[in-house]
Amino acid sequence: QVQLVESGGGLVQAGGSLRLSCAASGRTFSYYNMAWFRQAPGKDRDFVSAITWGTGRTGYADSVKGRFTISRDNVKNTVYLQMNSLRPEDTAVYYCAAGPDAWGIVRRDISAYALWGQGAQVTVSS
Repeated sequence: QVQLVESGGGLVQAGGSLRLSCAASGRTFSYYNMAWFRQAPGKDRDFVSAITWGTGRTGYADSVKGRFTISRDNVKNTVYLQMNSLRPEDTAVYYCAAGPDAWGIVRRDISAYALWGQGAQVTVSS
């Protein structure tokens, strides 16, 4: 069983940057697709970005495309989310998630990910 722990959240002004990290422990991290979702107060948990385990293919929500970058280090068992040009509407709890490989397809649906971290708060002030 893979366990996920997020870090790197915090408070930042609009236009600033943050990098979230998600450290995985337990079984082999390399064979999992990894993703980031976020949930603002009173709203659903939404897809942000994902990366496949094999080719490292990535996908992004339209709202973050060009501003956020997902990456993974299979040696360090860590996935990252670099967030630049942050906006107040990016404020949310960010969750790391892991799911089985889906033939190299970037999955954006919550149901594709069975393992979740505890979440990291990101607050962007205007």
